[in-house]
Amino acid sequence: MSSKKSLEIMLTEKHTTITEATSKEDSLIAKHSYQMWLDIGVDESNLLLEWQNITLKLIEEARRDLFYKAFIAEVDNTVVGSASCQLFAGLYPNVFKDEYRKFGYIWGVYVEQSYRRQGIAKCLTNRAIEYLKTIGCTRVVLNASPLGQPVYSSLGFSEGNLMQLDLI
Repeated sequence: MSSKKSLEIMLTEKHTTITEATSKEDSLIAKHSYQMWLDIGVDESNLLLEWQNITLKLIEEARRDLFYKAFIAEVDNTVVGSASCQLFAGLYPNVFKDEYRKFGYIWGVYVEQSYRRQGIAKCLTNRAIEYLKTIGCTRVVLNASPLGQPVYSSLGFSEGNLMQLDLI
């Protein structure tokens, strides 16, 4: 088997392949992440002009320090989606033993609009979950857009509430 493990599936009569991304796809993954923000309603004026460099730096650091991996979905040899995952760095000092709490984080799940509602996001998320299991994660966390929530619910993710206080 090649170093790129692949999972082939048939979705709506199109040949879809999910493979592990390499650093060559980092710019594409950054573009998908940017497009995801636009698709969920963030106005472009609220995104930094350096969005690509910031995302590429995060990917590089996460690959080095947090077991980062990404997966891409291809239909007829064209990349139509991607998903990233890594160890969750946390919002507080991680003082727990791995077997007690080692969280994985999935982010940037994106599928181009014309390929949505065909199970591609679900397959990408499943690959990320499988990878996080192999590195010993005890839980997977993610932040879901309203469009993504049904996908993640169908995979067994719990419904969550985010409490917040707007200051501006």
